Amino acid sequence: MSKKLIIAIDGPAGSGKSTSAKLVAQKLKYLYIDTGAMYRAVTLFALRNNLMGQNQLISELTKNLDIVLEFIDGETKITVNGEDVSNEIRSFEVNSNVSEISAIADVRKILVKKQQEMGKNGGVVMEGRDIGTVVFPNADVKIFLTAGIDERAQRRALEFSEKGTNIPVEKVKENLKNRDFIDSHRSSSPLTKSPDSILVDTSNTTIDQQVELIIAEVKKAETK
Repeated sequence: MSKKLIIAIDGPAGSGKSTSAKLVAQKLKYLYIDTGAMYRAVTLFALRNNLMGQNQLISELTKNLDIVLEFIDGETKITVNGEDVSNEIRSFEVNSNVSEISAIADVRKILVKKQQEMGKNGGVVMEGRDIGTVVFPNADVKIFLTAGIDERAQRRALEFSEKGTNIPVEKVKENLKNRDFIDSHRSSSPLTKSPDSILVDTSNTTIDQQVELIIAEVKKAETK
């Protein structure tokens, strides 16, 4: 690879962002950054400290969290103040509350600054909700993944099941609908497709096809 690019992958929960982004990063030998994990980490600590609904205190909490992301053996490892919380941040409780935390403008400002610092030198695949619109609006490659709500609910329910937690698909579906609404209607950095993003509906697309498409876009960008 001749040029170290910034690749932004956005989309709603369950659209396939994480899987595609990980594989693209591995193929390119780029750094993979799951920004959603950072918001999940803040959510976990807000829940632990009974701070939900207290936005100012949650913002202060965020400032004091030392969040470190590593990508090891195909998995994101996240430590907060030295504690490995990689598994805890994937719980249904965190899933159910993360959009509320993500809607807090001051929390977003703090984490966006960290994300921009992580990816400023390029050679990064960063996935989230606002990478192509806010974190790196001038990213070299912008992809927006989406999928039907039923497909996304099935995928997320399967993820929970594989981790030993059985959540009814309908309950997962309602959770996703709620998250979609909050994410797309928040005043600070809402989930939205930037005009120059490439839209990919993953409902009937294999992971390999998604990865091939993104790699093809990267190759195009390298020649510009």
